[in-house]
Amino acid sequence: MNRFVKLSDDLSDIMATISAIILGLMTILILVEIFIWNMFEKTTLISDEYSAYGLAAIIFLGAGYCLKEKGHIRITLVLGFLPEKMERIITFISTLVTTVFMGYLWWYLFKMVKSAIRYESTSGTLTHTPLWIPQSIMLIGAACFFIQLAATSVKTWAAIKTKEEVV
Repeated sequence: MNRFVKLSDDLSDIMATISAIILGLMTILILVEIFIWNMFEKTTLISDEYSAYGLAAIIFLGAGYCLKEKGHIRITLVLGFLPEKMERIITFISTLVTTVFMGYLWWYLFKMVKSAIRYESTSGTLTHTPLWIPQSIMLIGAACFFIQLAATSVKTWAAIKTKEEVV
């Protein structure tokens, strides 16, 4: 169990690092776009599209790290009034339901990527970017988030059994 949790935490850290790199690249792209426009009144034609892909990548790749660091919104008002055991059980159930939902979402993202590859779908912009590329990044991020959710479910279950602090 501890090995799985450690692996998921390490994976989330790697995905957060990749997200930070993508954010840096997006910043450079936007600054280049601004510079080129102000100096030559020309455009790269890709900054809007690729910044949108970058934003989607950051969201999906960073979701697991955000969960690991307890950065997602949690409604603790009701839980604070419950006995500790009940709080842990409700937290476990909600985490497990979220894990199942994320698995379901991942499956449909997988089908979307598979379909984009099969039909050779491209963006409707001048670049005609093959859509499977940004969609695959979303799929990888969703898989990492699913793994982090599963690890959080395991940690929450262990907290019920050992009476540790709720994750």
